[in-house]
Amino acid sequence: MATRYFRLSDDVYIPGRWELGAPRDSQGREFGSRVFLRGEPAQVEGKLRVPVYQPGKPLDLTLADAGTVPIATERVATVLAQLAPNDVQLFPVEVDTQPEEHFLINVARVVKCIDDQASEEVRYWMPEDGRPDRVGTYSSVVGLRIDPMKVGDAKVFRTWGWHIALIVSDEIKKALERAGATGLKFKEV
Repeated sequence: MATRYFRLSDDVYIPGRWELGAPRDSQGREFGSRVFLRGEPAQVEGKLRVPVYQPGKPLDLTLADAGTVPIATERVATVLAQLAPNDVQLFPVEVDTQPEEHFLINVARVVKCIDDQASEEVRYWMPEDGRPDRVGTYSSVVGLRIDPMKVGDAKVFRTWGWHIALIVSDEIKKALERAGATGLKFKEV
């Protein structure tokens, strides 16, 4: 039986939940979050700080900076480090108002596995769109489906050409659920 995979996001419908802003460096400047969307190892010097954009109930996993950068408690970071050490990098971060340590999760793996035919709708950037740097990658993916046969041994990854999608294996999903992690939302892909 093939492994099942899920798109991981944070549950934005939790009443009274917090929202986190863009990571900042030690001088208070925004640290380029795009670095963490590439699906490759990143370099970070010094400890980053993540501001609380909207106060509320802290969650074990929050996609900060407009839903792009995973920030997690030690509980979530430990699961990922143990089960997917080759797929993620963990950077300690300070989250305003929180005494316990949090981690920025850099998903350091990209897999070319989107199933165009099985997905509801896919669109590619074209030369006439005026974005030569994006031509040939996805401009839109609706109803994302992947081909599990193309995933290989990856357990946590971003999809090639559509890096905003954060995918986890069934093993990771179950381990996070067993850990009782809050803020998680899974959708099978």
